Amino acid sequence: MTSTLERPDLTTTPTTPTGATTTGVEVQQLGGRIGARIDGVRLSGDLDDATVATVRAALLRHKVVFFRDQHHLDDQTHEAFAKRMGPLTTAHPTVNTGSGRVFKVTADKGMAANAWHTDVTFVDRVPAISVLRAVALPPFGGNTVWANAAAAYDALPASLKALVDDLWAVHTNSYDYAQRDEESDEPDANYTRADFAAQVFETEHPVVRVHPETGERSFVLGHFVKNFTGLNAAESTAIFQLLQNRITKLENTIRWTWQAGDVAMWDNRATQHYAVADFGTDYREMRRITVAGDVPVSIDGRPSRVLRGDATAYSRIDELIS
Repeated sequence: MTSTLERPDLTTTPTTPTGATTTGVEVQQLGGRIGARIDGVRLSGDLDDATVATVRAALLRHKVVFFRDQHHLDDQTHEAFAKRMGPLTTAHPTVNTGSGRVFKVTADKGMAANAWHTDVTFVDRVPAISVLRAVALPPFGGNTVWANAAAAYDALPASLKALVDDLWAVHTNSYDYAQRDEESDEPDANYTRADFAAQVFETEHPVVRVHPETGERSFVLGHFVKNFTGLNAAESTAIFQLLQNRITKLENTIRWTWQAGDVAMWDNRATQHYAVADFGTDYREMRRITVAGDVPVSIDGRPSRVLRGDATAYSRIDELIS
């Protein structure tokens, strides 16, 4: 058997100088290190293989891609498109969303996931890809920012690479979309803090993983980090801030201003993101469907280690094998 997550040849989709591909899809780069808009695609489960390959290659290269005018999408077609990217996870490891695959992220008091994070790193099988669509938008604000965690690692001086290449961190769901907001003690308009912590997970991940498709080295950090293995609280805090500041350096980021019909898709293995809580008390609703990923592997080949919790019901690693 071979893994479906083999490293692709990112040069196999011919493009013109303007970004138009042989499939009629146009990929417009938006930032120097991260982000592209893909035009000429109507997202669905019926996309031809060439278009899917073009989209995936753009995602791997640009880390986050955006689609405008996808007003036709509902939960079913959203899910059908996401399945073209790979096997899906359930909606969330701990929250009962009322849906098998769709995770509603809602806010009505200026709340948002306003901390830098990579989705669901508190489990061992970190999701590969997230597909997020806008359902209800506030009249202002509510943007989302992404950062390229692979570019951040690549730009490190040799002295810092020597520090992080063998560093490990413990991640937990204690902060899953639940950082305290100035106006509210609850993380979401529909779910409580207790919902997010209904089952506690802790996983030890390498701080630097090898991407299973591109071979790039990328940080595995964000606000689910509890501490670094072998370091005390003060040391963990200092190193965490040092590395996070490197990841979220403005040159590594792109900020997306949402419009009705927008869809964002990002490589969760090579990015962090931050939903900006700057929209007052207006209602904001996004819906996310997640493509399953594998267990991160360190530079020297060691996989992440479960300390607490069993995420088998959330994501089946065996589904990634064919």
